[in-house]
Amino acid sequence: MEKHILDNIDPTVLGARLQEARRARGVTQQDAADHMEMARTTVVAIEKGERRLTPHELIKLASFYGRPVSDFVGRQSAMEGFVPQFRAALTRESSTIRAAASSSVRRSKVKQQADVEAEFEKVAAQLQRLAEDYLELERICGMSMAKSYPPLYSTSGATPEQAGEEIANAERNRLGLGDGPLSNLRERLESDVGLQIFYFPMPPKVAGIFAYSDAPGGCIGINSNHPRDRRNWSLAHEYGHFLTSRYQVEITFLPASKRSSARERLADSFAECFLMPSSGLNRRFTEIHRSREKSITLADLIALADLYQVSVQALILRLENLRRLPSGTWDKLERDGFKVRKAQQMLEIEANPPIKDALPLRYKMLAVSAYNREELSEGQLAKYLRTDRVQARLIVDEINRGTIVEKEGKFSNLPLDLEECLDGR
Repeated sequence: MEKHILDNIDPTVLGARLQEARRARGVTQQDAADHMEMARTTVVAIEKGERRLTPHELIKLASFYGRPVSDFVGRQSAMEGFVPQFRAALTRESSTIRAAASSSVRRSKVKQQADVEAEFEKVAAQLQRLAEDYLELERICGMSMAKSYPPLYSTSGATPEQAGEEIANAERNRLGLGDGPLSNLRERLESDVGLQIFYFPMPPKVAGIFAYSDAPGGCIGINSNHPRDRRNWSLAHEYGHFLTSRYQVEITFLPASKRSSARERLADSFAECFLMPSSGLNRRFTEIHRSREKSITLADLIALADLYQVSVQALILRLENLRRLPSGTWDKLERDGFKVRKAQQMLEIEANPPIKDALPLRYKMLAVSAYNREELSEGQLAKYLRTDRVQARLIVDEINRGTIVEKEGKFSNLPLDLEECLDGR
């Protein structure tokens, strides 16, 4: 391996990849240092991008982590300095804690923040790796993603709540979404906007993350461990950040009772209004009311929340804000011991349907296309798809052969040629 290969890679990006590989292998920095016969502080400097590796050191570390060298140098860098950006954002938060906390509680809070930083850097590295792999698949297949990004929306001259609602209405109009429920939010944002959206496990308190870079564009990670309604809200929330402050990385934690940051309040207002536009929700509420001889029931609200794919709490609070329900309705339900999951079970509503695709469909189709053209081996395909070879072959078969249902209810397979030209050329 020639030294110039390493010279052309940002050491912070290489360090982040090495750190991710080490953590995935389940070894400590001291373990790596012992294997490399160097001080632990040297490993720390390498992972921070403060100390460059030699080719021999990279080969030795890659072998120790059970990864090919190409994993570290063979992929395009989707987001140069992406992980350090998140690290800097978290460090600023730590500095605020240190300045604000009294000496008696400072050490405890700083330790808690350090634990959060360590967990989150792993999440940020995962998003970066997925975005880099997406770019590499596009390069192999010669297909760049079409992007339809609006200019950044102005938030001046209005409260965060007002700005969030105005931007949500404008964006719905821009995308031609009308004012009805969005049952395919992720697919619309991927295909109509050009965002990269990935679902993968994160620490319980992390709802989602967002970053922007010129090469991949907007990249969103959503916690796949959260229920559907929470994932939907988190996705809309991160989209609000993309529309208003896309050049700032964003870490969204599960909220306390109320958010104080104007940026977070705006993103929450956007999510609320984008997922439940007032005109459409008011109309449906009125239709339900007219179809009954008595008032709206709790069962009606639970079914309506399922239709909009939001939590029952979010729907009721939205209706309170629209003055269709008395103020304090949700608080009263909580005091009375209302259990959402139990009520959904009684109504036979599936509260948390499984995630259909952790990876974007287009990402999987690009990987299969590259495999069909023998640009990827079966092992490489499995790595891109984050699965084993058996499941990778099943995905290839599923994508290569579209399934149709005949009138008799029997299934048959329709061959699908992904490479077929459809424009007559």
